[in-house]
Amino acid sequence: MDGQRKAAAFAVFNQLRLQGKLCDVVIRVDNVDFNAHKVVLCSCSPYFRALFDSQWTKPEDKVYNIPGLSSKMMRLIIEYAYTHSVPVTEDNVEELCAVADQFTVKGIIDACCRFQEKHLRSDNCIGIWKFADIYCCPELERKAFLFILHRFEEVVASEGFLQLTAEQLAVIIGRDDLNARQEKTVFEAVVRWISHSPEDRQRHMALLLSKFRLTIMNTDYFINDVKYHALVKDDAECQSIINSTFLAMYNLLNNRDPNSDGHTPLFGQRLPYAVLLAIGGWSGGGPTNGIEAYDPRADRWINVTTNEESPRAYHGATFLDGMVYCVGGFDSIDYFSSVRRFDPRTHTWHEAAPMHSCRCYVSVVTLNGCIYAMGGYDGHGRLNTAERYDPRTNQWTLLPHMHEQRSDASAAALRGKVFICGGFNGNECLATAECYDPDTNQWTLIAPMRSRRSGVGVVAYRGHIYAVGGFDGTNRLQSVEAYNPVINSWHNMPSMLTPRSNFGIEVVDDLLFAVGGFNGFTTTFNVECYDGDDACCQSLKSSWRPDDRLTRLGRPATAADVQRLCRDVMITGE
Repeated sequence: MDGQRKAAAFAVFNQLRLQGKLCDVVIRVDNVDFNAHKVVLCSCSPYFRALFDSQWTKPEDKVYNIPGLSSKMMRLIIEYAYTHSVPVTEDNVEELCAVADQFTVKGIIDACCRFQEKHLRSDNCIGIWKFADIYCCPELERKAFLFILHRFEEVVASEGFLQLTAEQLAVIIGRDDLNARQEKTVFEAVVRWISHSPEDRQRHMALLLSKFRLTIMNTDYFINDVKYHALVKDDAECQSIINSTFLAMYNLLNNRDPNSDGHTPLFGQRLPYAVLLAIGGWSGGGPTNGIEAYDPRADRWINVTTNEESPRAYHGATFLDGMVYCVGGFDSIDYFSSVRRFDPRTHTWHEAAPMHSCRCYVSVVTLNGCIYAMGGYDGHGRLNTAERYDPRTNQWTLLPHMHEQRSDASAAALRGKVFICGGFNGNECLATAECYDPDTNQWTLIAPMRSRRSGVGVVAYRGHIYAVGGFDGTNRLQSVEAYNPVINSWHNMPSMLTPRSNFGIEVVDDLLFAVGGFNGFTTTFNVECYDGDDACCQSLKSSWRPDDRLTRLGRPATAADVQRLCRDVMITGE
């Protein structure tokens, strides 16, 4: 029977049930009677098949009492048998799944799992992880566990975190892909968990301590806050782990394998949830095809260049659906309208539909599954045109013109809008900024920046639009300002250590990275990062710190933030 005929047949049965016609069984639950058809209930649940076909029942039996559940739940089970649909809510999902499990109604269990997956949050993911284990939902269990790992720093504040068993907590913090920026965060989470019930839990400290990456902890924190912590210093097993850590650190400092003495649990990096890609740019007097990936946890750059891509500079780059898109650009001869996408899993390049206009010094950003390309220089003049690429149709659509002609501008997406700031109009460097709203299909001028900025780096960071560095027509800038969209105003932020323009800028691991660029005299290898947690906004004391040098590139670099899957780039690129 095909799907349509089957649905029609069940619709007839349901109509008969509602009219009380041709029913051959009454299910009595909590003093409520439900008329039904045995054949329909049997088609839905092995429980009913066993009930109606038991050696203890007679064919003429019509009323069956089922204890231990509410009439509300039985109503949902019976309605599902006829309609193959069930209303799942946050209020009923756990009870409904338990009853569906009792009656072996797999369709309802699957519906509950889909509902739980859609509603994963940091305050309920641990409960859903346990839920999935109880009801044998392996895909939901996997996704809930990955959610816990990814949102660990939020999850530790939840009540559910305190209800974990020691074994469950050990599994979580033992994972390489636990998303914790610092090992200090993991240690403090464990202390919080133990403090919830110290009499029962402090005996688990050694088990949990063995799961830390102690050798990558801040040394002062390790010695002062971990080694001498009350839960550690008086525990012989914990002290043995501490001593092993010191030995591993000694081996590391002396260029020996830190695991050479067999203390494998102590050494290793957490895998990053994001890496930074620096793609192409200008180096040694010409464009380059270099690609380098930065792992913020290991604090290193790895060369993943492929020779199949031709050199280009002054392009735009953005990440969408597992691909890094390089848009437009210049190779010292030609200005490009072409678009290339790089697959970091296979290290291969693919062609996408070209733009309507050639654009170098173009501003590129991703919003709502589409790529926006704005302004730029086409070899003849600065542009105020903009267009949008939809990867589902592989087509570019022209948008309304911006208020200003802009090349060397930069853009970011925030709160469902595209913001573009600064640039050069062919005569002067710009302080103006504007935003595009896809809902109204309109550009709106916003408050101008405090400084003119061409070759500026613009990025969304912590609910603000940051405008970093650039060129004001006279000097390369190291100053930084941030735009608050709520009050439509800019305010000064801590300055970079190095003046730069035409550089790559991205946020990785909640750190803001400035990569490469031009310092007014030469292209630069310099990389620095900004931690908003360390910022002192009143004194504007610098929160920027220098980072590792790029291994080979030294040019105005365009950077793209590549989530999770670029961990594979790091591995295969070594």
